[in-house]
Parts: sequence; structure tokens; C-alpha cells
Amino acid sequence: MDSLNHQLLLPLVEEENICLPLPINVVSKYWNTDLPMSEAIETAKQYTNSSGSILIEGIESAERHGLTCKIIHSSLSELKKIIDIGIPPIVILPGIPEITQHASVISGYDDNEKTIFHYIQKGNQEGEQQEGAIPQAIFDKEWSEDGRLLIILAPSNVLTSIKLENDSSERSNRLCFISERSSIQKNTSEALTSLKKAIELDQTNSTALYLLGSLLNEQNSNDCVQYYEKCIKINNRFYLAYNGLGNYHLKSNQFDKSESCYSKAIEINPKRSAKIYKNRAYLREKQKKNSEAKNDLKSYLKLFPKAKDRGTIEQAIREL
Repeated sequence: MDSLNHQLLLPLVEEENICLPLPINVVSKYWNTDLPMSEAIETAKQYTNSSGSILIEGIESAERHGLTCKIIHSSLSELKKIIDIGIPPIVILPGIPEITQHASVISGYDDNEKTIFHYIQKGNQEGEQQEGAIPQAIFDKEWSEDGRLLIILAPSNVLTSIKLENDSSERSNRLCFISERSSIQKNTSEALTSLKKAIELDQTNSTALYLLGSLLNEQNSNDCVQYYEKCIKINNRFYLAYNGLGNYHLKSNQFDKSESCYSKAIEINPKRSAKIYKNRAYLREKQKKNSEAKNDLKSYLKLFPKAKDRGTIEQAIREL
């Protein structure tokens, strides 16, 4: 490790699969554990309609091949401590517009420059690892939007040597990842069971509360509201909970409530989603707030220039 900026040297890896996501593959290879791509390809056959990564499949593959995993809600100080022990942590961060979330390997930090280093997939011409530096304050702000979720993958003897802040919530957090797999497989009842168990184990698990709210929202159940609100009470920067609550109120034609939720989400992160602007434009147009609706549609196209409905939106802008 570089003592000046606390950096770990990670292997350059380009292979990935929806059931063997790149961050899992990178960290496994860092520990000299090769996860067979053939196994991931076989597992992926049951997810033919899925475009995103199924992290729990990658985690379970790593565990089958000798690594141990813990999924915790963490903090910036703990993240640094984990790096200094020699473990590259995986964090869950906001996705770019129209991607809900993404997992990223953190390879180090520099306290002098106040930056956090992300592993970047492509190397330079010499084939060396490249780092993506992000200001520490921005990283922590974005990380907080999803409850500062952190995945630690390491040999068991390494993991048992460290004391974690929220170790007791590990099972509850894992059930959240299991429920997401069940949802992708259209096993809604299994997903609901996993999330209810997760909340039973940890009533302050904002991730579980949000996911349960989302499942209930998909079923048009007004029970979703209480779970979104509990999530926000625990983490008032939980972007996706505000967005989900806004969607629910929009479906219910409660435009004032919906606008308030969308505006709060946009205040937290104005670049996270393009669609939220289109939704807010719709309800603002219904409320005769034409100039505000017009600005929202412009923001939608600015964030999502290749939108399939670009022509329709440009026409709507002209007419408002």
C-alpha cells in the first residue's frame, strides 16, 4: 500500500457478467481467488430479461470459492479503516441517469487531497490500473443517498480480525440483496418475506424499508407510504424513497404531495434521474404551472439527450 495516499493495488480485470459483476471479480482476484466465468454464464441463463447486475449471485459465487462476505451500513471513517487493513471495499452508489444504483470498488484515499479513489475498469496503454479520484465530500454525500451500504469480501481469517460498526445488521442487509434477486425472478411473495424478515431483524434498516415500500408501491398498496416515510425518518437523504413516494402520490393524483417529494429528491441530487423531471413536468402542467413544467422538460432532455421520446418532449416544450 502507498502510505502517502493509502492506495491498494488492484488487478486489472475486464471480464464481467450479470451474475459475476466486475467489482466482485476484481476483489476476488485481489485475494487470488478465480471465480469461473462459465459458472456465472450458466447461472445467468435464468435472468434472460435482466440488464443489471445481480450482486448476490456474485457474492454467493465468491463464498462458494472460499471467500467470506459481510454487507453493512458503514461510515467514511470505517471505510478508511478497512482500506488501511488491506481490504478493498465495494460500495453502493447512485447510478448515472436512468441507472438506479451501481457497485464500485474503492481502491484507496488521500487525506491530504481529501479524495477517494475508485477502481476504473480500463487500464492505460501499459496495462496498469487507473484510478478515478472523487472529492471526499462529494463521495460521502452521494454514498449517503443509499444508506452508505458497503460490501466486504475477504478470506475469513482477515474478516474475523476486524471489528465492524454495524456487524449485527449483516443478516438483515443480506436479505435485502436476496429480496432483489427474488424480485428480478418475479417471486414477489419470496421478496416480501425476505424484506419483512430483514425489518424484523433490524427495524432501522433504511434499505429494507425502502425496498418493501417499493414492492408495495408496485402492487398499488397504500401501505407503501408508511415504509417510505420510516425510511426517510432514518435517512432523510434517501433519494429513492422520496422518488418512490412521489411516484405513488402521482398515481393517486395527489399532485401537491407528489411535487413536494420529487422536489426534495431533486434537491438531494439534481442529476441522478432524468425521468423524475418528466414526471414533475407532467404534474406541473396539470396544475397549470406551464413555465415550470417547460423547465423540467428541458432538464429531462439535458440529462437524457438520447431519450426515445425526445421528439415528443421537444414538441411539448414548444407548446407550453
